[in-house]
Amino acid sequence: MKNFYKNILTGKDNATYDISRVMLGLSTITFLGISIFAVIQGQIWHPMEFGTGLSAILAGGGAGIGLKAHTEPECHDND
Repeated sequence: MKNFYKNILTGKDNATYDISRVMLGLSTITFLGISIFAVIQGQIWHPMEFGTGLSAILAGGGAGIGLKAHTEPECHDND
C-alpha cells in the first residue's frame, strides 16, 4: 500500500515528491473530512454544492499537474 501512495504523490520518476499532487491529495481529504463532520454535527448538506466544490478542487489540481508535467524529471531505469 505504501508503494501505491508513493506512486500517486510522485512525478514521472516515482522518486521526486510533487508538491501539487501532495496538496491536491490533502485538500481532497480535508474537503471530504469537513463534509463528513458537518453531516455528523447535523448541519445541512447539499449534494450539488458538495459535488461542485469537489469537482473544482479536482479540476484545478488536475490542470495544475498537467501544466507542469513537462518540467518533471524523466525516469531513467537501467534495465
